[in-house]
Amino acid sequence: MLKLQNSLFLLSLLCFFCVFIGDASVHEYNGEKFVSKGNAFVVHGGSEGIYSSFPDPHNVTAVGGDSYIRFEKISFRRPKEFANFSSQSIQAVVFEVEDRETIGGSAYGGQRAVCCTADLAKLGVCLEGEVIYRPSTENPTWPKVFGISFNGDEEVATLPSKSVQITKTGMYNLYFIHCDLNLRDLTVEGKTVWKNPTGYLPGRMAPLMNFYGFMSLAFVILGIFWFSQYARFWREVLPLQNCITLVITLGMLEMALWYFDYAEFNESGIRPVGITMWAVTFGTIKRTIARIIILMVSMGYGVVRPTLGGLTSKVIMLGATFFLASEVLELVENVGAVSDLSGKARLFLVLPVAILDAFFILWIFTSLSATLNKLQARRMVVKLDIYRKFTNALAVAVIVSVGWICYELYFKSNDVYNEQWQNAWIIPAFWQVLSFSLLCVICVLWAPSQNSMRYAYSDEANEDFDKDDTTLTLIQPSPTPSKDFRSAPEASPVQGGNRASNGDLEEDKTE
Repeated sequence: MLKLQNSLFLLSLLCFFCVFIGDASVHEYNGEKFVSKGNAFVVHGGSEGIYSSFPDPHNVTAVGGDSYIRFEKISFRRPKEFANFSSQSIQAVVFEVEDRETIGGSAYGGQRAVCCTADLAKLGVCLEGEVIYRPSTENPTWPKVFGISFNGDEEVATLPSKSVQITKTGMYNLYFIHCDLNLRDLTVEGKTVWKNPTGYLPGRMAPLMNFYGFMSLAFVILGIFWFSQYARFWREVLPLQNCITLVITLGMLEMALWYFDYAEFNESGIRPVGITMWAVTFGTIKRTIARIIILMVSMGYGVVRPTLGGLTSKVIMLGATFFLASEVLELVENVGAVSDLSGKARLFLVLPVAILDAFFILWIFTSLSATLNKLQARRMVVKLDIYRKFTNALAVAVIVSVGWICYELYFKSNDVYNEQWQNAWIIPAFWQVLSFSLLCVICVLWAPSQNSMRYAYSDEANEDFDKDDTTLTLIQPSPTPSKDFRSAPEASPVQGGNRASNGDLEEDKTE
């Protein structure tokens, strides 16, 4: 079993459901240009967590199949006007992240360089114009360095097809490097195939395929419970319960799409853009609607007020803004993502989503406070009880979220080189588990039943509520003597029977 370092209690629960599988992918290069890095010119060819081909006591799942990085039709192209000389070598460098210090060096303790300088060449440690590297202390045959050079007036130099066998589990990096200042506008074309024992899915993403499979099953179980209740008491269903049904349906679609996205990626090695975009879109719609529903419930919609009044446009505007910000962020993070590099999203994409989430939380708890005060003032015991449970669930979710954000920041700040790639899947998985748990709580609190209408809005019971904002409106004293104050608002049963009003009256009488 893989070691899960720096993990919390919840992670052990997730480990019970997820089986680790080693996979990888196909990296294509379509005319990428070399960029200057120090005294070298570099193209990043990929970074992935790869499991060993052979039995490993620390990796019980990688017991069959081959793990390798295969170079296919890798060619380097230079402009015709510069194709009039023989060049220095263009090298492919493959190394495991723990061996990163074996790449590059410095003379007399000076600035570290990737390409061999004249001073280092004089010391006899390397050949001038080539990449500096020294054998790994654990495996003298690593890192793997090989290359090709231009001869005469050649415009294209093709790297011979080659496979690098992976015999140790780790995070592997590939760089194409050259040190020739005369190779201007050099580009690379072709592809590399990164594969582990069971497929092409990158190692960091591999556990997520099984995770989303189990989450799909969890949503199906929740859906069976909810839809069975919905079918039994369809005459008692509230508008809020219709919204919850929509969220469950979107959740099923999202989990299924993510599973098929990873399954297709694992089978072909190429990220299916269409499935990924649909998975991202359904997930964003689900999160947006869920936040809007929680906000509407917090405002008392359908319970203490028939409509949101003037707040409707503001809620819609906030929801639309959150959808756009989240959709852009998720598309950038997931569509076409192949390498095992976390935190790709730029700060200006992450910040808007975080700010909008904070605004949602602030507005939700402000509205909940006002709604609880109103329910307590009107002595609506049944509605007050369910709202208190709902508030407690939200408070726990927010506290856990803040704690996990702190842990996530700690995790990423201490994993600059993605050495903890085997545990990185836990970060996105946790948020899915937390949102699903909160949805389960809401489903239990507002499950369709024969008493559903007792939670519905009643004109007689709520006529004094403020319908335009979340501030508490003072209730005028009733002319009824104080000894009957508690049941005054519901003292006279309505002819024709409003079920919600009678439900609260019966609850009050039993207290």
